Amino acid sequence: MKNILKKSSAVLISTMTAMALFAGTASAHVTVNPSTSAPGAWETYTVKVPVEKEVATTKVTLKIPDGLEYKSYEPVPGWTTTTEKDESGKVTSITWTAKGEGILPGQFQRFTFVAKNPDKEQDAAWDAYQYYKDNSIVEWTGNEGADTPHSLTKITAAPASEDTGHHDGNHAGHDDSVKDTAATTKSEKDGTQTTTMALSIIALLLSIGALIMGLRRK
Repeated sequence: MKNILKKSSAVLISTMTAMALFAGTASAHVTVNPSTSAPGAWETYTVKVPVEKEVATTKVTLKIPDGLEYKSYEPVPGWTTTTEKDESGKVTSITWTAKGEGILPGQFQRFTFVAKNPDKEQDAAWDAYQYYKDNSIVEWTGNEGADTPHSLTKITAAPASEDTGHHDGNHAGHDDSVKDTAATTKSEKDGTQTTTMALSIIALLLSIGALIMGLRRK
């Protein structure tokens, strides 16, 4: 009986620990906001880059989805911004490179730029490449459900969601602060939910441990 109890508790604790680790990293992806925007709009996009390793992120490359037209970027202190163009002169990717130590473990960084959306509805997939100081690269290029999914922006004429804040062609950059605040609030809500889940799992683990210890004493 004791052997069965010991094996069962070990498996249960291992499983719950894995769930806790997953809860802590589930939302730690490279994301591009807003998640929805209007066709033909001049949109201010914000890339959020968290660090998932114990080493710093020193470079980030973002591919511009087909149909979107890159216009300009917001300078970030401590970082250089470069673009790559195709034969027609269209920008196909943006790269941010750290001048110093980069994004340290436990930190995240935002990069902002303006692009013009296509006139037709589509799903814009943002493939991103995150470079770490140890020379490893995380490719955020997978579909939804993958370990390293790319971020998606739905270009649609449907009513805007809370994190859209799109602009028309005559007001590029107008009310960016409102849109960025909405996107930040959404991210903070996601982070709070993840933290709550992790704390709940830890509490459950402690309760199970106390129950097992009580059974052993009997």
